[in-house]
Amino acid sequence: MLADTALVALTALKRLESDRLDVRDTTRDAVRKALEEHGVIFLSSARGLGVMLVDQPEDKPAAPLETSGQKRG
Repeated sequence: MLADTALVALTALKRLESDRLDVRDTTRDAVRKALEEHGVIFLSSARGLGVMLVDQPEDKPAAPLETSGQKRG
């Protein structure tokens, strides 16, 4: 499904996943873009690399945070 969404060949995706084979930058960028469009945010900080999954599009305002298990309002 990821290869179809990113519009890359399945063999290219397998090469990217293997981490031992060279992959074209265009393939890497297409996969990154497809993941980002489906809620994956890539993080980089002094403490390391990571990802965050979101289920809310950027153009939609975030719901208020809940504190102490109680909803605001």
